[in-house]
Amino acid sequence: MIDISGENVVLVGALLLFVAVIAGKVAYRFGAPALLLFLGVGMLFGLNFISFRSVEMTQFVGMIALCIILFTGGMDTKFSEIKPIIGPGVVLATAGVVMTAFILASFVWLVAPWLGVEMPFVLALLLASTMSSTDSASVFSILRSKKQGLKQNLRPLLELESGSNDPMAYMMTILLISVVSHSSGSVGMGMSVVFFVVQMIVGALSGYLIGRLAVWTINRINLANHSLYSVLLLAFIFFSFAFTDLIKGNGYLAVYLSGLVVGNYKLQQKRPLTVFFDGFTWLMQIVMFLTLGLFVNSDELLEPRVLILGGLVGAFMILVARPLTVFICMAPFRKFTTKARLYVSWVGLRGAVPILFAIYPLMAHVENAGLLFNVVFLGTIISLLVQGTTVSGMANLLGLAYEERESAFSVDMHQDMKSALTEVEVNETMLESGHMLKDITLPENTLVMMVCRNGEYFVPQGKTELLLGDKLLVISDRSEELATTYKDMGIDDVMKLG
Repeated sequence: MIDISGENVVLVGALLLFVAVIAGKVAYRFGAPALLLFLGVGMLFGLNFISFRSVEMTQFVGMIALCIILFTGGMDTKFSEIKPIIGPGVVLATAGVVMTAFILASFVWLVAPWLGVEMPFVLALLLASTMSSTDSASVFSILRSKKQGLKQNLRPLLELESGSNDPMAYMMTILLISVVSHSSGSVGMGMSVVFFVVQMIVGALSGYLIGRLAVWTINRINLANHSLYSVLLLAFIFFSFAFTDLIKGNGYLAVYLSGLVVGNYKLQQKRPLTVFFDGFTWLMQIVMFLTLGLFVNSDELLEPRVLILGGLVGAFMILVARPLTVFICMAPFRKFTTKARLYVSWVGLRGAVPILFAIYPLMAHVENAGLLFNVVFLGTIISLLVQGTTVSGMANLLGLAYEERESAFSVDMHQDMKSALTEVEVNETMLESGHMLKDITLPENTLVMMVCRNGEYFVPQGKTELLLGDKLLVISDRSEELATTYKDMGIDDVMKLG
């Protein structure tokens, strides 16, 4: 065993990161969630090399990482994409979380006595609450690595749900820890519910206002060193969480909404900020998953009651609790087909967040907190093994997948420019009048800036001959006329850039 100390922590950390990155590459190749292998690496090192069992440090690392992950998730979510599905997304992220917790808690409460475990309903509900939120990072890393899109707006629906349901699960977990620890009566429960509502409202308002403040500050501060914009936005992330928590609001909800606001307003240095936080978020995920893997005690996981209860909880969540919740919550929204509802039911992937939330009962010294943590950990592993490895295959099986076309151009437009930047692929209709660029009919104030052909890029002239499959980067001040022109050319798949 290696004790973590100042002399070797950097070396151990570097080795863990090396192994985690290689594990992530293996995960992509075999269609498995990277989270599963990150946890496995942490467990392997914890079992053989490192002694690490600090509840406070694990919770702190998880809190910092979750702030970054939630903010980046909000920043990457486009309001124009989630607007058509905001109804079912919000219902799944709020009522769906509560319903999942109560359904799973009822099952645990009925089954636990058969295994010789005393499990009051409130304690069973606490266990279920920690597992009631879904994980988006693993699901969409798989889909994007395979260039797989989803029909019926399922991707933005799942992104909205998984990005916004963590605050609800967190609030339920904290509320129930308070109830269990203090044996609160009906009056205490009533006050807890009021506190819950206040925290959600304060968190939402604080997140929106701090997000707007971040946008206003970044657009006007005019920093000479552009690298400092990332540092400034990072400060706003942690301020959003800490300040909101200080005024008794939900810090995680505030962080997510701040990211949503920042991502949907015009922002200076937006592309460099997006690139920075994409890489930084991966680092935070790796650190959090490795830390959770190091924290778990493998011997405790192998106890018969943990194996049986964890296995039953994982199977019930996948086969009963999640599908029942999805079909009830999505019943009012008739535009989704049965296959779409089945897919949403299947992609109820549990991830690092349930494991992180299961640490809170340990910190509060709740009775049977160790059992709760191990059951949640095992249930999460089962979800990752069963659902995580079949996310892509299930979409294909249900006929909901399509190959997603990636942009051939990586460009960023200044926020004050009014021109529209699009990418189109040359088709036969476009070439009916001739194969030269000058033969193509385009609106005035429209320019083909660049051509991508077989991975090679060049600036075209009027006499440049175009070929089928060429990708054109087009800029125009006449976006409406350009859209009409594309329609006349039979071009439906137009990528808006910038």
